[in-house]
Amino acid sequence: MHRREALKSVALLLGGAISASSMGILFESFTLPENEKNFVSFSPEEEKILAEFADIIVPTTKSSAGAKAAGVGTFIPMMIKDCYPATKQTSFAKGLAAFEAKSKQDLGKSFALLSVQDREKLMGDVRTITLAQKETKAEENNDLAYFFITARDLTLLGYYSSEIGCTKAREYVLIPGRYDGSAPLKPGQRSWAT
Repeated sequence: MHRREALKSVALLLGGAISASSMGILFESFTLPENEKNFVSFSPEEEKILAEFADIIVPTTKSSAGAKAAGVGTFIPMMIKDCYPATKQTSFAKGLAAFEAKSKQDLGKSFALLSVQDREKLMGDVRTITLAQKETKAEENNDLAYFFITARDLTLLGYYSSEIGCTKAREYVLIPGRYDGSAPLKPGQRSWAT
């Protein structure tokens, strides 16, 4: 299966949870010139911040491990470097730096060192900033908003296309039978991954 078909399949599984701009970039990434790949790099500390960010979006539950356990912290930088144009890579990296600076300014610590409650509060604040930026189209928080939306989208894509996401968070049948588009779900049953 080619990357384009895989991404379309994951997009259908997620039911449109990924923003149109992210899906557009991912669908067009097969035409990305080689000289635009790996335009930015991410340190191990930044990958840790991304893993903790992803774990707030998809936390560990009793029934399945979260995004951090699924390796989303390394998935996000790989996707940014391999699939996004140089201008978007730069914007994401600047947004990540702004996110970390906001964490240090507002809460006095790196995002990776915050408690879960402080992480949730900071992400709520950044979500509010992102919504306001999208409404006003102001340049002031453009990189921060781009980072937040893209990291959220890639968290969902990475988690639900991982082994953990497909087999633990969703109902999975190794060899499915006939197609039944109207299969009933029992109360409390997870949605189907296959």
